Amino acid sequence: MKNPEELLKRLGVDIDSETLRLALTHRSYAYEKGGIPTNERLEFLGDSVLGLAVTDALYRDNPALSEGELAKRRSAVVSTKALAGVARTLDLGSHVLLGQGEKLTNGRDKASILADTMEAVIGAAYLSHGVETARAMVMRLISPLLRDAAVLGEGTDWKTRIQEAAAARRLGLIDYRVEGAGPDHARTFTARLLIGAVEYGSGSGPSKKDAEQAAAAQSWKILTEGAAPAPADPHVVGD
Repeated sequence: MKNPEELLKRLGVDIDSETLRLALTHRSYAYEKGGIPTNERLEFLGDSVLGLAVTDALYRDNPALSEGELAKRRSAVVSTKALAGVARTLDLGSHVLLGQGEKLTNGRDKASILADTMEAVIGAAYLSHGVETARAMVMRLISPLLRDAAVLGEGTDWKTRIQEAAAARRLGLIDYRVEGAGPDHARTFTARLLIGAVEYGSGSGPSKKDAEQAAAAQSWKILTEGAAPAPADPHVVGD
């Protein structure tokens, strides 16, 4: 494991070496070592601490928002994508204990592994110092996300919104054109959204669903801000 002092300095919390090591132990490493404990129980604990901290902050800072909107924002902030982004700023991936298979498939940068380990580290902070210290650490790391409109927008179902907008304006049928590229373990998808055979927006992501949501979000912006969509492609219809 890489020097833990660097990670603890970034976290701003002192966690004892045994608990920290457990928080960084992925199941692939535990299996190769004969079935030693994994970080999954700490992940379960940290998920609850994270949820409480984010829910409390959203409730206090947004008195005018409805329960439904608060839930959407919380979902966005604690999502795998958002937590993985936080983990990358901490260089958490370089500290995770992984099995050889995960190492060979770029496990140190997998969003699911990073997000799960981030939750386990939060759980470790809670065990070491209690809820207030753990919550303070969470807020230091998560506060920028609570002010990031792009992140908060992740909680919105853009595909439903663009479908409703297109229907209300009678713009025509919606069609997503999705293409994938890259190896199976690190595939990237790009989606183009067409409404009535006119291309409006595009987006990319690690899955078809993410790419389509990104394309729908960009298309929604084009519709609501009155920007012109891409010129009609004469080869789109029937291709």
